[in-house]
Amino acid sequence: MDKKKLSERDICTKYITPALERAGWDLYKQVREEVSFTDGRIFVKGNLTTRGKRRRADYILYYKPNIPIAIIEAKDNNHSIKAGIQQAIDYGIMLDIPTVFSSNGDGFYEHDRTASDGNIERELALNQFPSPEQLWERYKRYKKITTPEAERASTQEYYFDGSGLTPRYYQQIAINRTVEAIANGQSRILLTMATGTGKTYVASQIIHRLWSAGLKKRILFLADRNALIDQARRGGQWIVSQQHYHDCWVRQNT
Repeated sequence: MDKKKLSERDICTKYITPALERAGWDLYKQVREEVSFTDGRIFVKGNLTTRGKRRRADYILYYKPNIPIAIIEAKDNNHSIKAGIQQAIDYGIMLDIPTVFSSNGDGFYEHDRTASDGNIERELALNQFPSPEQLWERYKRYKKITTPEAERASTQEYYFDGSGLTPRYYQQIAINRTVEAIANGQSRILLTMATGTGKTYVASQIIHRLWSAGLKKRILFLADRNALIDQARRGGQWIVSQQHYHDCWVRQNT
């Protein structure tokens, strides 16, 4: 087979995906391909609006659902093994992921921001791709997750109601960073989000994960008017007050 004649998708199917499976990645639960994580920037000119190009990663690897720990950018074999690494780095910064890879089917080129010996980049053979546990250890080092309690909170599952609703990338980052900070002992956190960006959804996921992990037993949720509480209930986002009413305090600041 002439690898030079294969498309980028063929390279993924024949070389990259099998390498991930051999390294111990669950292709159904931990690997997502061709993931669009932004809708594209909106450009306004007079009365006209257009959307820019979507950001799409060839692979995002997850330790658990909504806990992404690696990105892979694929190229066809007419490109060098490191041709996609800058794009992967940009996506890694945007998604708060420390380890990214580029591949053309010959192997992997790795960029690891957690490297302590100064060797941030290296080339790997196809059979040398890191396992989920190896990349999780790097992620913990990057996030300064050092205690069993912090790890338990950081790996606590999100709440899923069966609707298929999942957090947008910026909500995912906000939820994960907040839970990780609290798990690491930070007691004062200010999370600022614009109108319409899903503050209630983010708050409810944070509360659910902290309570389920046993990190917090009583949680006070304040709102400045009843309409905000009712809006959350109607939207199906009032997770903790419905499930754990006796264990969490929910108050309306009237």
